[in-house]
Amino acid sequence: MSTSTGTPHRSPPAVLSLGFRPFFLLGALFAVVMIALWVPWFLGLIAVPSAFPPVAWHAHELLFGFMPAVMAGFLLTAVPNWTGRRPIAGWPLAGLVLLWLAGRIAIAVSTYLDPVLIAALSVAFPIVLAAVVGREIVLAGNGRNLKIVLVLTGLAAADLLFHYEIWQFGRPRHAQLAAVALALLLLIIISGRIVPTFTANWLKANRAGAPLPPAFDRIDLATVLLSGAALLAWAGFSFLHTVPGGRPLIASMMLGAAAANFLRQARWQPHRTGAEPLLAILHVAYVFVGLGFLLGGLGVLWDDYDYATAGVHAWTAGAIGTMMIAVMSRVSRGHTGRPLTAPAGTVVLYVLILIAAAARIAAGLHPQTTSLLLPVSGLAWIGAFGGFVALYGRMLVSPRVQG
Repeated sequence: MSTSTGTPHRSPPAVLSLGFRPFFLLGALFAVVMIALWVPWFLGLIAVPSAFPPVAWHAHELLFGFMPAVMAGFLLTAVPNWTGRRPIAGWPLAGLVLLWLAGRIAIAVSTYLDPVLIAALSVAFPIVLAAVVGREIVLAGNGRNLKIVLVLTGLAAADLLFHYEIWQFGRPRHAQLAAVALALLLLIIISGRIVPTFTANWLKANRAGAPLPPAFDRIDLATVLLSGAALLAWAGFSFLHTVPGGRPLIASMMLGAAAANFLRQARWQPHRTGAEPLLAILHVAYVFVGLGFLLGGLGVLWDDYDYATAGVHAWTAGAIGTMMIAVMSRVSRGHTGRPLTAPAGTVVLYVLILIAAAARIAAGLHPQTTSLLLPVSGLAWIGAFGGFVALYGRMLVSPRVQG
């Protein structure tokens, strides 16, 4: 795929000039539509022409629809900075957007389509995105970032497995856990690059003399490796828990990963960032990584379904949802020429996404409150991402502010 930004005589429209513009906008819109449909569908108030059951549809479109769109927006914007190459823009970027949209439409009306066609349209986007990102990294000789391509390829494989399990069993059995594990591992890797860097830059400019986050070191590496191993064990729990000592081993790995991620984040100086919400929200989002390991580890140790469910939602609604809106707002402001500060309206978005996450985790811990807390979580999620569209939509389709 070409990296051209258009012909020498004609630049692409602003919305197709960088990957974050169309994918953040469409990802946020889809986040609103996804939850606006799923909550009443789950509660039995409406029907959707999808061959997937409500819970499976919700999981699939969160993990393989919404999340890859935001990931694509971030990666297609960040990779040119990592590699020094020109960004994917113009018609090539439009082609990626259309490929993502084709997958969403196929899943939405899957009752009327062949399962093989549905799977092909759904899996095509992460495969092509991995190929595009991988090509840019290889051509730039930037091999250390190829691990991101491996995770994207793993997500494509998990998506394919998801479709196979729906076809064979009517519900996902292992693919959903694999996708959550891969998504969280990618979040842990990328957060370790951007959160301490942004924090150090802000502290240098605003807190002269304050301790800075350390550079990536053995503690960071150990945390990533332990988290990856714990996630692998967690995703394979149905196989491993029958092995003698399997349950306590998996629980120990997850609780160890929780402690490691809390320690890792404490070294990033999160307590010094409260004065700038645009930075502080990145740290708040990462707290949910450790919290998910903690709740999930206790769920495994105690064989407690409620804690296990709460742990998953700490990762999905908490870590993934919050980090997505944190990155979307920061990247959108920085790359459209706005100041890297959070206005009052953006702070409201952060409050809403945290309400959504807290309510969803609480509903997992106390399932008898689901009928109350699920709508609260859904409305707060819709408010957060709908508010992002309202506040940032115009700047995403407009040229960068000069000066």
